[in-house]
Amino acid sequence: MKSSKHRPASASAAIAASVAALALATAACSPGGSSSSADNHPTSVSTGAGTEKAALKLATTPESGAFVKKIITSFEAAHPNITIDYQDTNYDDYDKSINLALASDQSPDIVLLNAVGNTVKDKLVLDLSAYEKAYNWSGVYPSSETAQWETSDGTTLGSGPLYAAPAGFSIVGVYYNKTLAAKDGITAPPATLADFEADLAKAKAAGDLPIQLGNKQGHASFLLQLLGQGADGADSAAKWVFGQSGASFATAGDQAAAAKLVAWQKAGYFPAGANGTDLQGAVDAFGKGQGLFFVDGNWDASKIDTALGANAGFFSFPGQHTTAIGTSVAYAISTKSKHPDAAAAFLDYLHSAEGENQAFAQGFMPAGGGTPQGATGVMADIVEAWGKVNTANGLVGFNNNATATMNDTLTSSTQELLAGKTDPSGLVSAIQGDWSKVHGS
Repeated sequence: MKSSKHRPASASAAIAASVAALALATAACSPGGSSSSADNHPTSVSTGAGTEKAALKLATTPESGAFVKKIITSFEAAHPNITIDYQDTNYDDYDKSINLALASDQSPDIVLLNAVGNTVKDKLVLDLSAYEKAYNWSGVYPSSETAQWETSDGTTLGSGPLYAAPAGFSIVGVYYNKTLAAKDGITAPPATLADFEADLAKAKAAGDLPIQLGNKQGHASFLLQLLGQGADGADSAAKWVFGQSGASFATAGDQAAAAKLVAWQKAGYFPAGANGTDLQGAVDAFGKGQGLFFVDGNWDASKIDTALGANAGFFSFPGQHTTAIGTSVAYAISTKSKHPDAAAAFLDYLHSAEGENQAFAQGFMPAGGGTPQGATGVMADIVEAWGKVNTANGLVGFNNNATATMNDTLTSSTQELLAGKTDPSGLVSAIQGDWSKVHGS
């Protein structure tokens, strides 16, 4: 998902305490959090789990590890020579302690990687390029699914060695209320942006709210990004998200997107008080029939399905290019692992049929573009949209993750835009200014 604010912070006090103890122990034996001296660029690797007994430790968070825990059970059944000790810690504690844990003599073998950053710079996780080639992961995953875990320096993404293998994905698109659509004379999801705008006008004319929106946490940025990348294309948008040299937010698509938000606000297409409503408040309102369209991620599909049932639908945003916003849960291998081949075999198992079905059961889209079994209702629509985006190689990471402060910048600038306190030019300038501080002009 997009950021920690969408991840429930839940873990036992005992787990949190153990993480704190591990961090202290590591700090004592590794002053300053020094990096591992192990070679993190293996060139000779073996595929498969082999026959040698191996005991692995896997570290993750509860929300990202729920389906992985189930996958471990089936993996161990298929490979009785390997055991995997599953350990989870709440999101905030995990991110604060994982680098210390990886640098310690008690390092886990497999770890959830939420960001490359210092974890890669300090050579705490393996370059998976050799395993990627051996397992033909490039033939399994669309490049847009792995690009966010490729880097040469830990700062710029989208090229260089691969450091994590994806396990499951989030996707942001457009939910719609089928009852309101029929009432407003809309017989099918819009195929183009012009169709989408025509539907907005129909809803407004019929006395219905065209777009449900809560922007207290900056979720107008979802709509801003989908409009922009739908016009510019996924490749252009991804370069900016990944911090690649020469990228800019001042593209024709992003500038037009900002202008479109202003026009839609003036037309009354958003609810009054959107800046004071958080995401879950908007989800609740949409579930009560307030809004023809609602831009949100698959993480709220269950709640929307419960509220609207068969009246809920979903489609990828209808731009010139087929794109969606999304990110993956991904796992890396510690440079200190004594059984990296066994760990890589487990990473490869994540995109197996069992792995994909377990991920989907927890609300994640399957890695590798497989079709999950048993999709019904709005989830069937989400699966269809996911397939279209993968075929178009159109998945783009969240703009919010372009810098450590970008989420705050997007929140404040979109709020000011909708409140009439800035214009499209000012919004684009503020967003690019934040990006340039980190990635250069």
